[in-house]
Amino acid sequence: MSRIELYDTTLRDGTQAEGISVSVDDKLAIARRLDELGVDYIEGGYAGANPKDDEFFRRARGLKLGKAVMVAFGNTRKADIEASSDASLKALLGAGTPVVTLVGKASEMQVRKVLETSLEENLAMIADSVRYLRGHGRRVFFDAEHFFDGYRANTQYALQAARVAAEAGAECVILCDTNGGTLPDEVAGVVASVREALPAVRIGIHAHNDADAAVAVSLAALKAGAEQVQGTINGYGERCGNANLVSIIANLQLKLGQRNLSDAQMRSLTDLSRFVAEVVNLPPHAYQPYVGASAFSHKGGLHAAAVEKVAESYQHVDPQAVGNRSALVVSELAGRSTIMQEVDALGLKGELTRDDARRIVQHIKDQEARGFAYERAEASFELVVRRSLPNYEPPFQLIDFTVFVQARENGEGAGGRLISEATIKVRVGEQVLHTAAEGNGPVNALDNALRKALLQFFPHLAVVKLTDYKVRVVADGTGTNAVVRVVIESSDGSDTWHTVGASGNIIEASWLGLADSMEYWLLKHPTAR
Repeated sequence: MSRIELYDTTLRDGTQAEGISVSVDDKLAIARRLDELGVDYIEGGYAGANPKDDEFFRRARGLKLGKAVMVAFGNTRKADIEASSDASLKALLGAGTPVVTLVGKASEMQVRKVLETSLEENLAMIADSVRYLRGHGRRVFFDAEHFFDGYRANTQYALQAARVAAEAGAECVILCDTNGGTLPDEVAGVVASVREALPAVRIGIHAHNDADAAVAVSLAALKAGAEQVQGTINGYGERCGNANLVSIIANLQLKLGQRNLSDAQMRSLTDLSRFVAEVVNLPPHAYQPYVGASAFSHKGGLHAAAVEKVAESYQHVDPQAVGNRSALVVSELAGRSTIMQEVDALGLKGELTRDDARRIVQHIKDQEARGFAYERAEASFELVVRRSLPNYEPPFQLIDFTVFVQARENGEGAGGRLISEATIKVRVGEQVLHTAAEGNGPVNALDNALRKALLQFFPHLAVVKLTDYKVRVVADGTGTNAVVRVVIESSDGSDTWHTVGASGNIIEASWLGLADSMEYWLLKHPTAR
């Protein structure tokens, strides 16, 4: 396998994913991180398509990239227009990038029914556009759109489209599985055939994920002789997405011996994946290979016990190689070994015996049978462990609470407004506090009443904010009679933690999560007590 060029199209193809909209500043920030990662090419956007991409290319000229080369993307000239008069080609030159990627049709059906032009004119459009841009000093890549569908229907025409692009000066012809429905073995066979038919042409691969095979398709193409691979961070893209460049890089380097990045750059993969997810405002995919939070998590007791002895027993690579880490999932499937490892991680080694661990495991199993889940509630799990210690004293204890919601007429006789109020009684040390507060809903009222009581003793708790609140129906009933699980995410501006509550009463479930959140923060900040 020759050295593989890494071509990132997150800023163009990735932003075509439903739900993604990024600013120019966002795109510049991602471009810097992609350069630090070590990709060869960054496709910045669709030249001339919208003001945002045009502004990006203007501002990108000021980026001091270390390795990556900026690329502008655009169409071949329109049918029956001179290349020198074509607006798309002018926009590509105006982008000012040293490399341009042109997209053109390689499918007879697409030419006749979508472009509605002749096969000969389409070939002329490709050749004229490449020559025009080459004549203006640009390096050119050619994306042969719908290549695999076109190759299947009319092999000679698909090959002809690739040939005329290369003869006109395109230095790489990228075979595109635009509809994402071609499987790896077929792609490998086609790439091998194209290399045999066009031995002087450098080939790349651009795969979409509609058959959930884009990464496998890309790897198959590379093993068959392709020299450039295009993809997006986290696989973002239209419909089902593009080939996930993160997984491709990891597989190339850790499985196929292609050393494109330094060890330090490889260790930045997880952080980059999560950074891009944050910028595009999508939650990180926990189950994403290599970089997901669950990629190296072990839930089954036997698995966790084995990993404790031999890490590779249930891990195909060292998670640290990609900047990730192993994790033991605390659940009803956990055994004593899992619990003891987590206890050690909390710095409590020696304070709990294996009998204590057995009791904790049983408690967790009992709680999960009631609807609790500790997999994403690390703070509540730690409190379970802490509360099992003989010398643990909680900073506060609930005596009782009352919550009511009242609809009040607005005075005009047309509807009304809801008033939520919570009354709470808690014990702190030897003192009992009785407070009440209103809120925007019963949970907010309960939160406000709890804070009103606790801030008298722990004023620093004011920094704790509820940042996310999720409710899920889990068991024991149907409809409104079901048990619900509440997972609360809290933050103090520096750290973030998760707590859980479960009950047939959503208010009680919320209280359990809220109280755990406050207690956990006080546990971590003893000077605030």
